[in-house]
Amino acid sequence: MKPGFSCLLVVLGLLHSAIMSVWGVTTTFPSFPTPVSFPTSNFSSSYAPDSAWSTSSSKSQCRKETLRTDVVQSFSNFTGNRDDRGVCQCSVILPDNTFPAERVERLEITAQTISKKFEKELSKVKEYVQLISKYEEKLLNLTVRVSIMEKDSISYTELDFELIKVEVKEMEKLIKQLKVGFAGSTVIIDQLEVEIRNMTILVGQLETLDKNNVLAIRRQIMALKNRLKECEEASKEENPPPPPAPETSSPEGNMGSIGTWCGHALGAPGKRRGKGKEERLAQDRRLHPNSPSPGEKHHWSCAHGGVVNVSKPAVVQLNWLGFSYKYGAWGRDYSPQNPGNGVYWVAPLNTNGKTLQYYRLYNTKDDLLLYTNARQNQITYGQGSGTVVYKNNMYVNWYNTRNMAKINLTTNRVDLSQALPDAAYNNRFSYANVGWQDMDFAVDEDGLWVIYATEASTGNIVISKLNDTTLAVLNTWHTKQYKPSVTNTFMVCGVLYATRTLNTRIEEIFYYYDTNTGQEGRLNIIMQKMQETVQSINYHPFEQKLFVYNDGYLLNYDLVFQHIPQ
Repeated sequence: MKPGFSCLLVVLGLLHSAIMSVWGVTTTFPSFPTPVSFPTSNFSSSYAPDSAWSTSSSKSQCRKETLRTDVVQSFSNFTGNRDDRGVCQCSVILPDNTFPAERVERLEITAQTISKKFEKELSKVKEYVQLISKYEEKLLNLTVRVSIMEKDSISYTELDFELIKVEVKEMEKLIKQLKVGFAGSTVIIDQLEVEIRNMTILVGQLETLDKNNVLAIRRQIMALKNRLKECEEASKEENPPPPPAPETSSPEGNMGSIGTWCGHALGAPGKRRGKGKEERLAQDRRLHPNSPSPGEKHHWSCAHGGVVNVSKPAVVQLNWLGFSYKYGAWGRDYSPQNPGNGVYWVAPLNTNGKTLQYYRLYNTKDDLLLYTNARQNQITYGQGSGTVVYKNNMYVNWYNTRNMAKINLTTNRVDLSQALPDAAYNNRFSYANVGWQDMDFAVDEDGLWVIYATEASTGNIVISKLNDTTLAVLNTWHTKQYKPSVTNTFMVCGVLYATRTLNTRIEEIFYYYDTNTGQEGRLNIIMQKMQETVQSINYHPFEQKLFVYNDGYLLNYDLVFQHIPQ
């Protein structure tokens, strides 16, 4: 027998014995967490050179040298020989069929990495789908609004078109962002981009077509102003019998009634009948101490017969938080000592329609329009949309209480918190379609007011005049008007005006209560609106404007008062 073949048989036999002793009787090889690369091994014999291959001692010596490395792997294809010096040499080669545990481990790590990347990209896709759905809805709303503008005979101002342009530009930016970050099919995104581009062209065409209408209305306004001037001059020369009240509900809109504004509206709130000029002015001065004297008559004088009409809405801006913040209030600070220099403030509620947490202040209207130079403050927390600002202080209903809170706008601190006696709160008697407005603060020529309801009044409106320094109740009036049937209220010269919804495009000032005389009655003054729900109405005595928060949009209305001949 050849020495090499004998050596191979010895190695195989010894290897089988070693495996049986290390791993037990089974011949199934175990799995190793980290295989060891062992392609070739040389074993040197320590026995004497004169030893023979055929002797048992040489076999035993070859076995010893083979087992020196401890058996940790399965081996095959053993070959061995003896060199000239009698040294036994064996080559051990790792078989090709060894289990690739290391490669499997790397494969598992790679699979986990790919899985994480896939989940991340999938979440992005879901987010993009939600954004696309959201902006599809906005695009649909814009389409409806543009369709209404095409069919409606109402004249829209330049601000209306600018507002739609802003919304379209926002969607254009989003579409560009989606196209950059969205890897995959972009069919839906491309369709949206085409529709937005078409919308931009359509708005531009409408704006161009509307220019002639704007010019016509301007000519009509000039003609009506001339008629109004002639009417006022005629009233100074003679005192004719009073004409009927303005036809504010005319289907032609508010412009059709300007010619009768100089007349006396029968039963208009604030009218003092049967009194001479001196007596009327004396009573006006007594009831409205903040009004100027006859020799220094200004815009905010109460020498009129009450509100008889309102202008069409002027869209000032969308609130800075966006479309989702439909509830809130806005206005301008009023101080009798500095009436024309108050800051503009915007206080949108959180999306729950209840909590007032952030508000912004703007020094000028240009800052408000451009969203620049804003001072943003945070409070914890106001409740409802009944907020006003008076003499650099913000007045709110404090969260989950019947307390009135006075917040200093300079320091953003609550200077005073005072309970409103017997007031219902936490959405007990809020306005129709508007929740959490149990307390509605108001400002007019006379100062600070609060409109609310109590259990004793069975939900009817209660009006209280407040001391703006101490929040003490100075006087209280009880009305017969149920508060939850009213959409909103405001005060002008001590007269409460209440609104209600006629349809999605029109509000009506239908009720008044005069705290000067204790009289209450019905009115019929139409207010057009841009969106369905009016969340708050605030009056500014110097500008004689209404500041209306309409589903997130900031609107202005000019008030028209009944003229009293001097």
